[in-house]
Amino acid sequence: MYANNELMFPHHVIPSLQNLRGEKWSALVKQIIPLGENHESTLALMLMMIRLNGCLACETDSFRAMRGCAPCAIQTLRRYKGSDDELIEAYESALHEVRVYARNHPKVHIGV
Repeated sequence: MYANNELMFPHHVIPSLQNLRGEKWSALVKQIIPLGENHESTLALMLMMIRLNGCLACETDSFRAMRGCAPCAIQTLRRYKGSDDELIEAYESALHEVRVYARNHPKVHIGV
């Protein structure tokens, strides 16, 4: 009945995002795909997508959650009205936040 979904934007959904926007977005996602789950770039993309998708407000019994994380993320990116440059800016802002967090919490082991 319920889709196999996560509490937050999952790492395994990242490859499905590659061809949803323009060349800049595709290049960013392609660069992140081979990186590990704990890499700062991966975490930044996941954080950006959590914010863009509204994952924090997602309820397990909502239509969105029942569809699953990948369809939700795909729909969000397709409906996004901003440019790829704006998406990349949001990613870079999230990357800065991840780096600050990593600097202040060295025991977390965020990779570079």
